[in-house]
Amino acid sequence: IVSGGLKESFRARLTVPAQKVQEGAFVVMENSSWRYYGLVTDIQLGATDPRFADEQTEERLPPMLAKALHGQTLYANLEILPALMQDIGPDLASPEYKLWRAENPEDPNPIPVKTVPPHHTSVYLAKPEHIAGIFGSPEKDGNFVIGYTREQGHPVCVNLERFVQRSSGVFGATGTGKSFLTRLLLAGLMKYDRVAVLVLDMHNEYGFDDVASDTKKPVKGLKSLFKSKVNCVGLGAGTTIRGGQVDFNLEIAMDDISTADVETLTRELNLRETTPTTLNALYASFGKGWFKAFKAMNQEEVEIEDDKGRIKRVPHPDSVAAWANQNGVNVMAAVGLQDKLRRLFDKPYIVDKPASDSAAQIIQSLEAGKHVVLSFGEYENDLDYLLVSNLLTRKIRAAWEKKTNDFRARGGAEPKPLVIVVEEAHKLLNREMAAQTTFATIARELRKYYVTLLIVDQRPSQIYDEVMSQLGTRISGWLGDDLDIQAALSGL
Repeated sequence: IVSGGLKESFRARLTVPAQKVQEGAFVVMENSSWRYYGLVTDIQLGATDPRFADEQTEERLPPMLAKALHGQTLYANLEILPALMQDIGPDLASPEYKLWRAENPEDPNPIPVKTVPPHHTSVYLAKPEHIAGIFGSPEKDGNFVIGYTREQGHPVCVNLERFVQRSSGVFGATGTGKSFLTRLLLAGLMKYDRVAVLVLDMHNEYGFDDVASDTKKPVKGLKSLFKSKVNCVGLGAGTTIRGGQVDFNLEIAMDDISTADVETLTRELNLRETTPTTLNALYASFGKGWFKAFKAMNQEEVEIEDDKGRIKRVPHPDSVAAWANQNGVNVMAAVGLQDKLRRLFDKPYIVDKPASDSAAQIIQSLEAGKHVVLSFGEYENDLDYLLVSNLLTRKIRAAWEKKTNDFRARGGAEPKPLVIVVEEAHKLLNREMAAQTTFATIARELRKYYVTLLIVDQRPSQIYDEVMSQLGTRISGWLGDDLDIQAALSGL
């Protein structure tokens, strides 16, 4: 170490050829009692005098003399971003070491950097034990190898036990391998086998085998890897995914759709400010059967004869207008809402009486510790994703809260920790939607009820700040937008 500080990074003089170190390398700095961990952020060429750098001495002088001159006058510096520091105690041979070891039977955990190493502290590339000291040892139960350091190939682990204790995120621009990395993480969680996983698979990528879009190589799906431990569920009767047969199909009963579920679709359906009033009136009139009753209404008029024998047109008794007039609701608002809800009325997976309660079946599978991949099949638009995922997680939230309260109050079975994987998270967790969806509540409050989120997204800047602040682990690939980079790194 030759210069630097906490706010401006450390600078170290290279004593090996610059080609032996890469930007992004993990390095360790160690003095008598502290070990510092850092990342190489820049490699700079320098000279004791600018003239030595400008002159082509290797061409004008004999090779031996040129080499000696280079070693004395031209050099390279590393710029190192300090990340962590760790108390490693006095020298092993010193009498103070026994006293320190008695006070610290286990090595103290690394902490954020609060001071600087002295001048001329040695810097060297991190060894496997240093990487394991930060990320965990691959041999330890619960540690899953997520990748390897680029420079030396040392294994980098994720501690799955801690990973599932808080919500987490995987970020990166389109095409940077988010889904592949998420599949790796999910495989680790399923192998770990102490949590249940629900994947809301909008693009049908996780359940069955696939082909990588860039390398054209086959990629194993989670169903192929874990067989009966994974239930693949298709949205809608008769749905198949990539030609594969699903374990069962999810159909939604009309009575299961709440007015709150429709309100979460405000932006997607371009609903008006009067919508909540109309929905409340519908629920007051028909209760849980409001959706079916509203769908059955027509917009027709009938002709009647008044007292003076004149013919006039009035709303049909079974029409939206007739219901609105009877319940003091604005007719235009009610008719407009029904027109906009036709996009939902026409969905084949929303039925009056499903063949089975498949939502309850999903919850039972998760409670039993099985993993569920819900593939949306041909229903890949935002409306389907928003409606189904929010409705399903609302039911899951209620089930896990009840199970947790029973466990704490009556000593029942402890709930299985649950991780819900949400792709295209900004569509559900943006600033406008987050307050209305179940997902924001899960991110903020449901950790105590054994439920956490794994959000996968290419635009972290679009996700509500309050949700981003709750993420315990963030894994990020390449991001091009400055706002996305700031969002992914905020609070760290």
